[in-house]
Amino acid sequence: MPLTSPAPTSRQSIILLHGFGGHPLQTALLARRLRASGYDVANLGYPSWRWPVARILDHLHQRIIASTAQEARAIHFVGHSMAGLLLRAYLARHHPPRLGRVVMLGTPNGGSELADLCYRLRLDRPILNQAGALLRTQRDPVTQALFGKIDYPLGIIAGDRPMIGALPDLLFRAPNDGKVSVAATHCPGQSDHLVMPVAHTAMIYSRLVADQVAHFLRDGRFRRA
Repeated sequence: MPLTSPAPTSRQSIILLHGFGGHPLQTALLARRLRASGYDVANLGYPSWRWPVARILDHLHQRIIASTAQEARAIHFVGHSMAGLLLRAYLARHHPPRLGRVVMLGTPNGGSELADLCYRLRLDRPILNQAGALLRTQRDPVTQALFGKIDYPLGIIAGDRPMIGALPDLLFRAPNDGKVSVAATHCPGQSDHLVMPVAHTAMIYSRLVADQVAHFLRDGRFRRA
């Protein structure tokens, strides 16, 4: 069901989603910084571990249509990690009439090698549960079909400074943020892609990342020196 389209206000809104296993408290600082940039921000939560994707999408849709976001002149979306995949699936189902721009932060568009390790060790159910099908690199056709086509301005920020530890080096053997490789963050149809010196979880607390998100939402591209 598409979003309804009441008379728009002059404001622009952002739907902000945390990643797998996260909570809106984790994205509260990012939300505050985006509000300081002039946006109304709905920082939404969802059960990422125990709910299947279809139920999460229905939950998010009910939250969004009940918010003031649909009254805005433009509705932007920002998702960290797994939330970027949910946004792709959500926008394939529900395309807002005043859809603005979308930013993904460390999203494993090509899947996460860390999720693959969980499958190899048969730890996918206790660790990933319902999110496993989304996060692994070899997705089944039904899961892959959820994403649809990127027909909106999409900016992606990847990190290449994992926290200190041997596991990222042994697992990835390529630039990564500790959980997702830089290569896996790319998505066909993306408008811009930026690599920043941040770790996967740390990127949502970085002021520089928040500034780049605001810049893309405003100009449709990231700021470069």
